[in-house]
Formats: sequence, C-alpha cells, structure tokens
Amino acid sequence: MTRMIFPLFAAAALTGCSSLSDNLGLNGGTSAPASAPAAQAEPEAVATEDAVTDDAAESAAVENAASAEAQPAAASGGLGETVVSLGSATEPGLWLKTPLVKAEQPGRVTNPATGQSAEVTLIPIPGPSTAGSRMSLSGLQAIGASLTDLTRVQVTAG
Repeated sequence: MTRMIFPLFAAAALTGCSSLSDNLGLNGGTSAPASAPAAQAEPEAVATEDAVTDDAAESAAVENAASAEAQPAAASGGLGETVVSLGSATEPGLWLKTPLVKAEQPGRVTNPATGQSAEVTLIPIPGPSTAGSRMSLSGLQAIGASLTDLTRVQVTAG
C-alpha cells in the first residue's frame, strides 16, 4: 500500500494546479486526456513569459534613464594600485574590470615588475577600491604578467 501512495503523492506534487485524477486517468474516462490540460495551459505560459519580458523591458528602460541622469563623471589621473587576475579568457579586447572606476573609460595599466604598460578600457565592477580586479588575457600579455599569478599593477585613467 505504501508503495502505491508515495508515487501518487509525488505525482500530485509535480502536477501543479492540475487534478491528479485527470492526469492519471483515474476518473473513469469522463474527461479529456492528460495532454489536454497541458495544451490549454501552454498559451497562458506564453502570455506570462510575454508579460515578464514586457516588465523586464520596462524595468531596463527605467534603469537606463536613471543611469543616464546619474552617470558619474569619469575619473582622471592616477587611480591607484590593484591586484589583477585573469578575467574571462573568452572575452576579447584590452580591458580591466575594477572597482577603482565608477564609469567605463579609457585608461592605462602598468606592471611595475616589468615596466610594461597597456592602454585598456576600464570597466567598473562593484566592491571596495581595495578589492581585486580582473584583466583580459590580451591585457595581461601586453604588460608581461603571468596568466596564473596575481599581479599588482598601477592604474591610470585617461
């Protein structure tokens, strides 16, 4: 008996709002097959997805308008030092994702150990200014830094 009750409870938990007897065909064949409620629910699911997409688009538009009004000014000059590690190796370009900036801007990263520097795009990330940064593969190679080690670099805006 216990073996039969557990699957029924599991099926009831997985069926959501549908009637267990309709989905399992236990009502003596007086209603539509189990696939009919799913077919009826599908347009509602699409409508819900459309509503979520519309809400997301509206939220994004509001956020874009707010960020355009409150966009911080780009910093200039020496921003300080940070410890960098390899960022996404699949993301092309010369960039440094760092909490040292509040807005995307051009900058320069210098490796004091090698004296090499590279012009990069500085991309803001959340965190305190003492937090580490992530640098592109091309950027690390340009400043002669190890791809597997943490490297202290100097960051300059502009």
